[in-house]
This record gives sequence, structure tokens and C-alpha cells, in this order.
Amino acid sequence: MSKPMRLLFALLATLALVAAACGSDSDGDTATDDGDTATDEGDDSEADEGDDSEADEGDDSEADEGDDSEADEGDDSDMNATPGAGVSVTMARANWSTGYMQAAVYHDLMEELGYEVSDPADLELPPSNFFTALGEGEVDFWANSWYPGHSSWWNNELTDGETVGDKISVLGEEMMAGGLQGFLTNKSLVEEHGITTLDQINDDPELVALYDAADTIPGDGIIQMLGCPEDWTCDDIINETIEFAGWENIEQTKAGYDAMIAEAVARAEDGTPFIIYTWTPSAYVTQLIPGQNAMWLAVEGTSVLDGSITAEFDQTVDGVAKPAALGLDTCTNDPCHLGWVAADIQVSANNEFLDANPAAKRLFELVQIPVIDVALQNVRYNGGEDTTEDVNSHAAEWIEDNRATVDEWLAEARGA
Repeated sequence: MSKPMRLLFALLATLALVAAACGSDSDGDTATDDGDTATDEGDDSEADEGDDSEADEGDDSEADEGDDSEADEGDDSDMNATPGAGVSVTMARANWSTGYMQAAVYHDLMEELGYEVSDPADLELPPSNFFTALGEGEVDFWANSWYPGHSSWWNNELTDGETVGDKISVLGEEMMAGGLQGFLTNKSLVEEHGITTLDQINDDPELVALYDAADTIPGDGIIQMLGCPEDWTCDDIINETIEFAGWENIEQTKAGYDAMIAEAVARAEDGTPFIIYTWTPSAYVTQLIPGQNAMWLAVEGTSVLDGSITAEFDQTVDGVAKPAALGLDTCTNDPCHLGWVAADIQVSANNEFLDANPAAKRLFELVQIPVIDVALQNVRYNGGEDTTEDVNSHAAEWIEDNRATVDEWLAEARGA
């Protein structure tokens, strides 16, 4: 396949997966639009036909020229454009490249408020280290939390005897329900063997033997699925899912993720069986493309974690396993239970820092980054624009492309 065609497939796959992760958003937007329309056509029409005609010709003209001009001049002059001036901020970023641009965006916005912010590329941490550092006050914030999974780190005990959860807060709606997670396997094997779920693979001796013959320890009778690095959180969720679902013939391989994805891509190219954990937004699904050379591998709804082992790992919604909005063109089963609820990607920050910096707190509450924008940046990163300078450039471009909205966030933060 040519590089342009591969990129086209990548972009189409990205758009489809974003729709799956955020499928319910359209209903909410429609309701808002309908409500706004009713207001515009109702109350406004009466106001335009009634009191407004006199007010426009009388008192309003004087108010516009008098009080409003004074208010505008007063408010603008009183607002501090750089409330963070003189304040040094230590921020971190997660040790997965799909979150680099978001970190750079928050860095730049904080600097526009006058804060002196450390380069997030200089403090790249796994969640296992970040949350303790955040609770201890060694770090002020990051923009790379994935909830509910990362809430398990809130239980870590700090040096003063309190827990991480006592000292930190989660803020804003950076990318709500933006993180789609699950397992991928070969599309060719799905079609050849009628595979519908991971439970089926575990329970079928022939399928166990097929996958076992190609994994990291061939011939031991156990399928080694390619999972997560051991300091991310998803590795713990995978192990707990294996236990909860009773998959006695499956275990997880933990290693560097880029190495594991490279191995899975190589297996996909030569038709060798693989099972690997992945997520979106990311460019990984532009290499293992659901519906092209891979498929999302569903699990039975009864295999979705319900919080009965670890409460923080509950992947249901009000006790009910909710399938992803994926069809049989990209998923092995309908309904497509992936084993994870779509994650909320949000800011986590130290409480003392937030109390001392209301402008930063308000900014964190306001920023939203569309999942599709992150996914497309991930494609650029995977295509070779992968230096720190490239990431910073991507973030700066995003800010300028959204300057009107960004300026509204900054103005509100300055007024906090």
C-alpha cells in the first residue's frame, strides 16, 4: 500500500474510532442547539417587537454611550493580564507520546497567563510515579490523567501519612469519554476461525494452540497477549480482567509499548497470530487498522470488570457493561464490549497549588481539546514529526487555530 493511501486509511480509521468513543455527544449537542433555538425564537422575538423598540431609541442609546463605555474601560484596566507573573510551575507529562501535544498546549496557555512553566518534556513520568510526586508537592500538575483507571493511584500513602487523594484534585473536561481502549487481533484469523470474543479464544483448545504457537513463549499452553508497561495502570486492569473473567489460558506480557506494537505489526504483516492492548486517540490504529489488517477483539459482557475486586477498576456504568459504538466491520462481535469504559482524560493538580493560583485552576476547568485534533496530531507524530520541537509546533498551531476560544478561556482565567 502506498504511503498516501495508508495515511488516508489512517485518517478514516481515526474518524471512525473518535465517533465510537464519543458517540453520545451528538445527542447532547442537538438538545443544546434545540434549546438555544427555542430561546432565540421565543423570548427574543417578543423582546424585539416590544420594549426593545423604545429602549433602542431612548435609554439604551445613552447607556451604550455612557455606562457601557465606562464599564468596558474599568473592567479591562482592572484585569491583570498576567496573574501568574513571578510564579514558577513544575509540570510533568506522561510517558506515552499520544499525550505529548496536550501537555504542550497547557504549558503554552499557562505561560500566556504569565506563569514560568517547566518544559513537560523534561519531566516525563509513568502514573505510578507521577501521582505520588503530585501528592508530595514535587509536581504541580499534568494533563494526562485517564479516569477511572488512574484513580487507583489516589490510594498511595504519602510521607505525612495522608494519601494522594487527600492532596490532589481532578479538574475540567479536557477530553471526556475520549479514551477508547481494548484488544486487537488479526482480521484474517477472525474471518477464518469465526472468532467473536476473547472468551471464546480462551475456551477453545484449538485457538489456544494457534495463538500459543506464535507468542513469546511458544508451546507452553498459555497465550501471552501483548499488554502494557508495568507502570501505566492498564497492566493492572488487564491482569484483574484475566482473573475476573476466568481466562486460565491467557496471561499478559509487559514490556515497552513501542516494542510490543512493532511486534504486533510484524505479526499482522506475515499473518502470525497476535493479541495486543491498544487505545485511541493514537496513531497505533493507523498501523493496526481495525477493519483492514486487525479487528477490535470483543469480550463477553460478563467479563467486564464490575469493581468487585478493585473498586477503582470498575469498567461499568452504574453497574451495567456498556458496549462501544462499533459495528462488525471493525469489531468481532455486536454488541462490542471492549472491557473498558471510555476514559475521561483530564488534568490532575496539587490542591495547594490550586488554592494559591485561582487563574490556573480556572484555566484547567475550561480547556477542552477535541479527540479528533489529538488523533490527527498523533498521525503526524507517527509520520515523522516526532521531535520536541515538532510537538511544540503542533501545540502552537492548535492554539492559533482555536485562538478565539482560547482567548475566552484566558480572559475568564484572568478574572478568577
